[in-house]
Amino acid sequence: MSDFIEKLPEDARLWLEGKRLDEVECIVPDLSGIARGKAMPASKFAHQAHFYLPNSIFLQTINGDWCQAADAEFTEPDMVLKPDFTTASAAPWTADWTLQVIHDVFDQKGEPVPVAPRNVLKRVVELYRSHGWDPIVAPEMEFFLVARNTDPNQPIEPPIGRSGRRAAARQAYSMSAVDEYGKVIDDIYDFAEAQGLEIDGILQEGGAGQIEMNLRHGDPVKLADEIFYFKRLIREAALRHDCFATFMAKPIQDEPGSAMHIHHSVVSLETGRNIFSDEDGNETPEFMHFIAGLQNHMASAIAVIAPYVNSYRRYVRDFAAPINLEWGRDNRTTGLRVPVSPPEARRVENRLPGMDVNPYLGIAASLACGYLGLMEKSDPRPPCVGDAYNQSEGISESLGVALDVFEEADALRGVLGEEFCKVYEIVKRTENAAFLQVISPWEREHLLLNV
Repeated sequence: MSDFIEKLPEDARLWLEGKRLDEVECIVPDLSGIARGKAMPASKFAHQAHFYLPNSIFLQTINGDWCQAADAEFTEPDMVLKPDFTTASAAPWTADWTLQVIHDVFDQKGEPVPVAPRNVLKRVVELYRSHGWDPIVAPEMEFFLVARNTDPNQPIEPPIGRSGRRAAARQAYSMSAVDEYGKVIDDIYDFAEAQGLEIDGILQEGGAGQIEMNLRHGDPVKLADEIFYFKRLIREAALRHDCFATFMAKPIQDEPGSAMHIHHSVVSLETGRNIFSDEDGNETPEFMHFIAGLQNHMASAIAVIAPYVNSYRRYVRDFAAPINLEWGRDNRTTGLRVPVSPPEARRVENRLPGMDVNPYLGIAASLACGYLGLMEKSDPRPPCVGDAYNQSEGISESLGVALDVFEEADALRGVLGEEFCKVYEIVKRTENAAFLQVISPWEREHLLLNV
C-alpha cells in the first residue's frame, strides 16, 4: 500500500494523511463525459497494475441504448485500463475515505484506444507538440442550480434560496444572488480544495440560479480532467442541499443557456513565448491563422461541441449565446472573441461550445480547428464591428444537420481520428433517432385537437 500512496499527487496524500484509504474508484470518461468504471478496495487496487472494461462503454447512448460499429461485430472485447496517478483525487462526499483515479485506455496490443475521448484530446495536443507548440486553454463553466425535478414531464424550476424565494433571473454579477445559495457554493469550494482543484472565480450569470465558474489556464488534458471532476463534485454539492446542478445547454425555457467558453493561446516549446504575439507585442500571422481555422472549420465541429438535441436550443439570438462564426475584439456578440489582454496573454475565446459537451471532446474539437488554420495558413474574414447577432451563418440548427456536415468534414476528421469520428457519429445518430420518436407536450397541446 505504501508504494501506491507514494505515487499520488501531494493534495491526495495530504487529504489521506492519518487516514486509512478504504476504496478506489477506477474511472474512464465515456463519449458523454460520464464516469464509467469500477470501484474496488484500496488493498486490491494497490496490487493491480491494470484492469479490464468492454469497449462497449464507448458505444452506449445517453439514454442507455447500445450501438454497433458499422464495420465490426458486437463482441465487446476487453480494453486494458491503466491508472494515471497524476489524476488521483479525493471523493470527499463519500461516507468512507475514497479516491478517484482516471485511467488511460489501451487495446490488448498496448495501443491507445482511438475512440476514448481522453485519447482523442491527447492526439490533438501531440499534433501541436510535433510542430514545437504547446496549446494552452482556459475554460469557463456555466451551470444551473435548479429545484429537484423527479418528474421529467414537469418544467425545470429555479431553486429556493435562503430568502425562501426562488432564484431570480437577470441578476448577472449580483453578489446577493450568489449568496442565495451560498451553502452550495461553500461545499463546492470545500470539495475542490480537498481534490486539489483551483477555482479562479465564481459569479452569478444571467439566468435564474445560473452560475459561472472560471478555471485557470493550463494544459488541455489537465484542464479537461478538472472539468470532468468539477461536474461530479458540483452535482454532489447540490444534492447535499436539496437541489440539482445541471449542465444541460438549455434547461429552462426563456432563460439563457449554459456555455463552456474556451480561451486559446499557443506557446513555443523552444522559447516559452506566446506565438500569438511578436517581440514588439504585435499580433502575429499565427494568431490570424488560428482564428481563421476556428472560423473555417468550426461549422464542421458543431456536432461535437453541441452534442445533443437540446444543445441547439442555446443558439438563440440576443440570449448571450453566439449564433455565428464571426470574430471581433472584445465583442460578446461574436462566436469568436478576442478579449482585452497584454501581449503575453493574447488569446481567442471560442464561445460556441455548450456546457453539455464532453470536456475532452469540446477542447479537442476547438484545438483541432485552430490547428487546421495554422497548417493552412489561412486568413480570417475582417473582424466584426458592432452587433454580430444580425449574422447567423455557419451554425447548424439541429443535431441531424450538424451530423451531416460532420460526416463530410474530411480535414477535421483527419485531425480527430477517423475511427473516433465513425463511432461518435453512429452514437449521435442513434440518440437523435430516439429523440424523434418522442412526442412533446407542445405537440399534444397545440396539435392534438387543432389539426
